[in-house]
Amino acid sequence: MKVSIIDYGAGNIYSLRAALRKIAPEVDTAYTSNLEELAASDKLILPGVGNFSLAMQRIEALGLRDFLRHQVLERGQAIMGICLGMQLLFEEGTEGGIHPGLGLLPGRVEAFPTGGTLKVPHVGFNGIRVEGDSQLYEGVEHRDFYFIHAYRVRTVGAEVAAIGWCDYGERFVASVEHQNIVGTQFHPEKSQTNGLKLLQNFLDRIPASVPQASAYV
Repeated sequence: MKVSIIDYGAGNIYSLRAALRKIAPEVDTAYTSNLEELAASDKLILPGVGNFSLAMQRIEALGLRDFLRHQVLERGQAIMGICLGMQLLFEEGTEGGIHPGLGLLPGRVEAFPTGGTLKVPHVGFNGIRVEGDSQLYEGVEHRDFYFIHAYRVRTVGAEVAAIGWCDYGERFVASVEHQNIVGTQFHPEKSQTNGLKLLQNFLDRIPASVPQASAYV
């Protein structure tokens, strides 16, 4: 198996690569923005830290937006978004102005409200609840994961197969699974054994292809 971490200049990938080497040393792991190399991979990981609009500008400049839509929605290539990377999977973000995302999943990324008693950004371990048939959490006994974010997705379309929810002053989307598309607002690579098991499930259980007609468009 080959797994490529997408390089678009907005990802802190050192702990992620270390986690992948720990759970699957036999897997060929690349960090690249080369379209041919990405297309030849079995699975893709889209990490991310920073600003939604700037990240999408980089993705568009590299020709990755149309490429990823084709690979994921038409060819069925499996993708996992992490933190900002999960937010980029959705239709629209409001950080740095309103900007379209990759549009692989229905939803809008908005800021946590400020001025109340809760600190923003949301930082630290928090528990989640999963609704729907999840492959990502199979065998994950303790569903506590490490978050650091100031923006979140509040609602997702009903067609998404499984949704992980977290509470931080309000309910927000902690993870999504829809066939070959998954995302986590939290950092599995920083979430100890829980996160390592979840990454292992992405490698082992998330399908690498689905019929085009059943993908979200």
